[in-house]
Amino acid sequence: MRLHFHGAAGEVTGSMHLVEAAGKPGSSKKILLDCGMRQGSREMEAGNADPFPFDVASVDAVVLSHAHIDHIGRVPLLVKRGYRGPIFTQQASADLLPIMLMDAASIAEGDAERFNRKRRAGERELVPLYTRDDVKSVLEQVQPLAYETRTTILEGVELNLLDAGHILGSAIVELWADGKKLVFSGDLGPNGTPILRDPTPVSEADLVLMESTYGDRNHKDRAETIVELGGILDAAWRDGGNVLIPAFAVGRTQELMYWFARHWDDWQLSRWKIFLDSPMAGKVVEVYDRHHDLFDAEAQEIWRGTPNPFRLPNLHTTASTEESMAINRIEHGAIIIAGSGMASGGRILHHLIQNLGRRAAHVVFVGYQGNGTLGRRLVDGARWVRIHQRDIRVNAQVHTVGGLSAHADQNGLMEWFGNFQPKPALVLVHGEDKAREALAGEIGERDGVDVTLARPGMTLDV
Repeated sequence: MRLHFHGAAGEVTGSMHLVEAAGKPGSSKKILLDCGMRQGSREMEAGNADPFPFDVASVDAVVLSHAHIDHIGRVPLLVKRGYRGPIFTQQASADLLPIMLMDAASIAEGDAERFNRKRRAGERELVPLYTRDDVKSVLEQVQPLAYETRTTILEGVELNLLDAGHILGSAIVELWADGKKLVFSGDLGPNGTPILRDPTPVSEADLVLMESTYGDRNHKDRAETIVELGGILDAAWRDGGNVLIPAFAVGRTQELMYWFARHWDDWQLSRWKIFLDSPMAGKVVEVYDRHHDLFDAEAQEIWRGTPNPFRLPNLHTTASTEESMAINRIEHGAIIIAGSGMASGGRILHHLIQNLGRRAAHVVFVGYQGNGTLGRRLVDGARWVRIHQRDIRVNAQVHTVGGLSAHADQNGLMEWFGNFQPKPALVLVHGEDKAREALAGEIGERDGVDVTLARPGMTLDV
């Protein structure tokens, strides 16, 4: 078994690893683990259109760990460029794929249309990375799998998916071939995450690929975080402004709504107008409704209770552009949840343009902010930011609420790896170097294993 690392190897986005197995070099099967989009600076995102660093037609199978764009966002491009094989993913992820990818395609088409309408003489026409028609082709190749169902996906290659506790349908990937077992963590969630079950412990492997997003830190206690969030909402009400929450459409948005339902009375949420400004929101709720069996016991109880997190009395789910624009006329008393979670695109940008200059406004970041993103600049204290070719002064109060992360922290990652007996070789992916180096040091000292930090283009034999 041989691994080639092509993405999320020294950074958090763009997950993509190629496995060669079940045969001699040159005739072995090729399995692609994730095919994600790089997110961050304009230069990083421009690289998504680059040629793949392998022969697309030679790939025999694709396995997707979960439905976040940094893990699935280049799949339509892979298919557009010639991939014709199966795409394996967990059943709930398979239901989320068309929602996420159609939204990404729609954004790409819209950006291209706006650019081409305004481009100057001599500027090259902008072509979208892929279109909604390309996404339709992808969906014909998807083969959903249940958790804990070991399946032969290619001759000599077996696959099993385990609950990773990160978002609905997120999976730890177990892959067997050539008498070896590879475990790819995907993105691991923290223990005790609302709605989701805890990540499944795994005890045996020859090689583990493990994410390391928060490998250098531990999250604030979740209970303290919820108190902090309630305090921010109360302060924003006293200040007379709006609250803007950039949030990913799948995962973080559902957790926020869960806490709103839990704290409906003590946070006095009935006094607010709550906007879920996302054309995807209703579709995602339908997926959650179809997969109650994947919830933890407490979430199943709350989903059946009153108020239901997605049927709050003052919740407004906006689908059309006109509805979204109408929110901008509200200067106080609105909680606005919109994508993207890193403020790198989407409807949240329009709300930031309207609200960042207001001292009474509060902007709450509840997830990881990648290098080069608008979210990272705001979190780092930028006083001016540029959005849609406009320079915007930042007068609003900016908060980072770290305890709601959907990623395991250093303690959680070490605890999950600690289940392996004996300790296998470990490769850290999906993390910036500062985080990976800290985690590698801690695990190396505790377990006495050499930890490899993956780099783009690196090859490793199992």
